[in-house]
Amino acid sequence: MAAHEALSSPHVPNDTTADAALLAAAMRALAPHASLLAELGALFAEAGHELYLVGGSVRDAVLDRFGTPDLDFTTSARPADIQRIVRRWSDGLWDTGIDFGTIGATKGDHRLEITTFRADSYDQVSRNPTVEFGDSLDDDLVRRDFTVNAMAIEITAAGIGAFHDPLNGLAAARDRVLDTPSAPEVSFGDDPLRMLRAARFVSQLEFTVAPRVRDAMERMADQLGRITAERVAAELDKLLLGKDPIAGLDLMVETGLGAVVLPEVGDMRMAIDEHHQHKDVYQHSLTVLRQAIDLEGPTGAPDLVLRWAALLHDIGKPGTRRHEPDGGVSFHHHEVVGAKMARKRMRALKYSKQMVDDVSQLVYLHLRFHGYADAGGSGKWTDSAVRRYVTDAGPLLDRLHKLVRADCTTRNRRRAARLQANYDDLERRIADLAEREDLARVRPDLDGNEIMRILDIPAGPLVGQAWNFLKELRLDRGPLDHDDAVAELHEWWNARS
Repeated sequence: MAAHEALSSPHVPNDTTADAALLAAAMRALAPHASLLAELGALFAEAGHELYLVGGSVRDAVLDRFGTPDLDFTTSARPADIQRIVRRWSDGLWDTGIDFGTIGATKGDHRLEITTFRADSYDQVSRNPTVEFGDSLDDDLVRRDFTVNAMAIEITAAGIGAFHDPLNGLAAARDRVLDTPSAPEVSFGDDPLRMLRAARFVSQLEFTVAPRVRDAMERMADQLGRITAERVAAELDKLLLGKDPIAGLDLMVETGLGAVVLPEVGDMRMAIDEHHQHKDVYQHSLTVLRQAIDLEGPTGAPDLVLRWAALLHDIGKPGTRRHEPDGGVSFHHHEVVGAKMARKRMRALKYSKQMVDDVSQLVYLHLRFHGYADAGGSGKWTDSAVRRYVTDAGPLLDRLHKLVRADCTTRNRRRAARLQANYDDLERRIADLAEREDLARVRPDLDGNEIMRILDIPAGPLVGQAWNFLKELRLDRGPLDHDDAVAELHEWWNARS
């Protein structure tokens, strides 16, 4: 039986060639999971319950982008019944989502989430749902965020069954448009995070939003302020890791969502960059983000730290913009201001300390190379400057390389070539020094115990001061032999005394 025939349903309004191709793609995507689906369908059928593959699993299968063993289901069975049905069959269960009707299970390489039909209502104040279990598939689908996520495939003892599409999600997938099952004002009023999720899906799926959805986002953007920072950050991360984060960010900024959750990005639209080669610093930053993504490579995993740093690297420019007497524009110390702003915003979004430190440090360091280049090129770079560059970057060095290269957006080909050549030379200098000394871990030539023994002092602040002196000496002059390090320590100590 052909794929589109196997998934045929009276709910599909137009069995066009394009629709048939989408359904055929879904069948191809689900074929490797056919045995598991049949086993699970038989268990639920034997217990007298309906079971449907639903949500992102169906959407991704239809879009031929299904690349995960994770599967989402909805069922007429209540949570306790789900546990009973799958307990012996599965390799393991978890019930952390049981209050929302969700039971998780593993089977081989598969991770399954099975949720009871939902018919939730929202209190319109906290925007938290009052969980209510439903009795029909259609009631469950209509409460979902977008029509493209409101398609379902019946799973029976024979495996893949009928395709259900009461809200025309297949047409939305075909046209690559995000629309809401109910009026967007109702959907977004129930859960304002859905507006940010729309921007995320624009990035992940490369969809556009329906005009009525965009209009509602513009009018209701301020309601996003009621959502917890953790939920907002999760959506922002998914947006940045998508295939086209530029489109998602543009939608977020243009509709006003950005002013609520990430105002520093939209504020860059007001600052013309010093090269006058871009419409504004905002557009420059999007270009840097795009080029940083290109530097991840076609087979490289998306780098969330690099992408955040690329997006935020110039957020300090609006606050440091100065109009110079010669008509130019300067942004002195914008990297220092920007690093502080990045740290503040990411802390507000409840990111981990490591994430905050990494992104803000990249923002702080992104301009340092240009200072070296402006000083006269590679011939003026001392070994000390190269050591400090590597040491300050630490484990972020590879990301810093990519960020600095991505930040070259000038349309002047000669200047662009010169900048890239200078950076090539810097990387060669780093490699040459790394062959002669351990740049990955620049430490003093004497440790704390030796310092205490040589100076005959106890543990305390003086040891730390001596250690820092030797560390600076190591950065300036490279490795010293033991006798020279001892002599330098004595000289420092005597001068201090």
